[in-house]
Amino acid sequence: MVNPLAINLQQCYPFDMNRQNTNNKHKYNNINTNPSTKIKICGLTSPAEARYLNENHIDFAGMVLFFPKSKRNISIERAKEIMSSLDAYIKRVAVVVSPTIEQVRQIEAAGFDYIQIHGEIPETEAEAAKAIPILKAFNVSDMGSYEKYHNDSRIAGYVFDAIEPGRGKTFDWKLVDNIPRDEKLLLLAGGLNPDNVRMAIEAVHPDGVDVSSGVENDDKAGKNPEKIHDFVAAVKS
Repeated sequence: MVNPLAINLQQCYPFDMNRQNTNNKHKYNNINTNPSTKIKICGLTSPAEARYLNENHIDFAGMVLFFPKSKRNISIERAKEIMSSLDAYIKRVAVVVSPTIEQVRQIEAAGFDYIQIHGEIPETEAEAAKAIPILKAFNVSDMGSYEKYHNDSRIAGYVFDAIEPGRGKTFDWKLVDNIPRDEKLLLLAGGLNPDNVRMAIEAVHPDGVDVSSGVENDDKAGKNPEKIHDFVAAVKS
């Protein structure tokens, strides 16, 4: 039986990287380097927001699925509408919490490029699901589990977030200093906004930054195009 989340390593690394750890024992082929910091806008809820990402040349678009507790939770059908409005170069990321195998299958069938998993990664022998790269999310409370996934070939990258993802709260960025760097993508999240993202980049030197509430309207109802523009400008400054 084939693990539905088992993925070929070369499928995991279609993105440019700006860092390689020369002390790492694992060497992968065809990993390009790029000094620019990648940007992921998470929690999209409408096709209009997709256009904001197109206008600002964002790298990753995140959509929350199968998690009703989140105000940004949307249906697979809504996600498909949003993805159809995104420019082709933008990577589509399904953001989920401890998904079931059926949910993973739906995500794969919808055409997402990555699945970002908070909580546990399902272990199963289901035979039908095809491969999809995983971004493993960690927060302050479970960073100790990093070592468990560090050498997992299914993992394409990591997202380091605050203890309550999506709440606009930062965390002590020094915690990331203890994380061994490798060729996999490292995204920094947790309370980032146009005012602090440059500071975060200089402190952590991540491959990319991930923002949701920091570019939302003041009433938290949807993404704000001006804040997205200002966030991008700060990252590129």
